[in-house]
Amino acid sequence: MDLRIFTEPQQGATYDTLLTVAKATEDLGFDAFFRSDHYLRMGSVDGLPGPTDAWITLAGLARETSRIRLGTLMTAGTFRLPGVLAIQVAQVDQMSGGRVELGLGAGWFEEEHKAYGIPFPKEKFARLEEQLEIVTGLWATEVGKTFDFHGTYYDLTNSPALPKPAQEKIPVLIGGHGATRTPRLAARYADEFNIPFASIEDSERQFGRVRAAAQEAGRDPDELVYSNALVVCVGRDDQEVARRAAAIGREVDELKLNGLAGSPAEVVDKIGRYAEIGSRRIYLQVLDLGDLDHLELISAEVQSQLS
Repeated sequence: MDLRIFTEPQQGATYDTLLTVAKATEDLGFDAFFRSDHYLRMGSVDGLPGPTDAWITLAGLARETSRIRLGTLMTAGTFRLPGVLAIQVAQVDQMSGGRVELGLGAGWFEEEHKAYGIPFPKEKFARLEEQLEIVTGLWATEVGKTFDFHGTYYDLTNSPALPKPAQEKIPVLIGGHGATRTPRLAARYADEFNIPFASIEDSERQFGRVRAAAQEAGRDPDELVYSNALVVCVGRDDQEVARRAAAIGREVDELKLNGLAGSPAEVVDKIGRYAEIGSRRIYLQVLDLGDLDHLELISAEVQSQLS
């Protein structure tokens, strides 16, 4: 089971804070550092000092880390034109020496679009399908050949399809709870399917849908990595768990029900139950980015038992 650190910088974090967490992620032996792609805080936090851009952040981290994978859960398809996104991600992949992964979703948070003047189209899912075809098609086009795409929403003519990523194929993550269209898209384009903040039962049901869609598309379902994103709150004792829950404005019982919370033994046990239904990777949503002792505890007493 891979453990990856997943951050939500729109809630309030500077680049320097993210760099500190990313370096701790690398030093403590975690597999990857991922971040959300949002421009507006959610809930009652003030979000200060303001948002950071996901791909600018990852470009910086690409040069200041050496081992960990870097990526997004999820980049909003509404934020960037697909041709531009393909260039940005390929460049960051080059800057990292081939350590980038792209999580791409339709976009859902209308308020952040209003706040920063970003169009919020009605046909987001249909656009996402075209975006996936364009981004993966640009990367897959042989050097010296051109790429054309004529869709409903995007039109590319005689594109040189450059630059190329450092990796032969950048892993693409698709995720969500949708019962029909999401599994179909994952079966066609994804290297990994991620379900965020879902119970074991709901995860198993959704993994089954994706596996069935892959089989129907003529693809081996085992080619995909199946993963979960879950909030994490671990403590050596009840008092430490309660303190960490309070720091992120959550209740312990709710975190135990909906995330990975409690003692290291409790968290290892619950991760094991996700592994039993086919999850191979957990994105640990870390909400208190100043609590590096939390990461050290997870590394020493949770990750060590999983490896």
